[in-house]
Amino acid sequence: MIQHLWERGYKLNKDKKEKVIEELKSEFDKAKAVIFTDYRGLTVAELSELRKLLRNKDIKYKVVKNTLAKIASQGTPISVAKDIMKGPAGIAISYEDPVVAAKKVLEYSKKNEKLKVSSGIIEGQLCALEDIKAIAELPTREVMLSMLAGVFQASIGKCFAALNATINSFAYAMNALKTKREA
Repeated sequence: MIQHLWERGYKLNKDKKEKVIEELKSEFDKAKAVIFTDYRGLTVAELSELRKLLRNKDIKYKVVKNTLAKIASQGTPISVAKDIMKGPAGIAISYEDPVVAAKKVLEYSKKNEKLKVSSGIIEGQLCALEDIKAIAELPTREVMLSMLAGVFQASIGKCFAALNATINSFAYAMNALKTKREA
């Protein structure tokens, strides 16, 4: 509720600001990816569409006051971005796969050019727009895990085939020896 009041232009008193800071700090501590955007020019409907797209992938999108975000970032991995928090900012926060967050935010920014991606923090590292684009091209965590499982399965299959061939060769040799002795 506090976030919605602030977004509508209401002034926050000191207690509400402290609550927003605590909430942001908690989110920043858990975040695997935080992507900073400039949302100026987006309508309420477009912001809602963006939030819905991101929410489907368990990514939060918040419009926050930079002074509150800077205070909340102190002591968190997001603190490296305090110098880039200028002007109005929309923040996409992902707790799971940073690749998905980068992909979805960039996907929406291509669809709606009013949303500008400026930078982000991926796994505690400050990333420029070019870095975020490179990360977005990576396969998602699930795809990479399935690729890894395929590599292991292929290796195990080859190992099994090699062992099976050795056993078959030994069986043929024993059968040949038995046939030779009987003759």
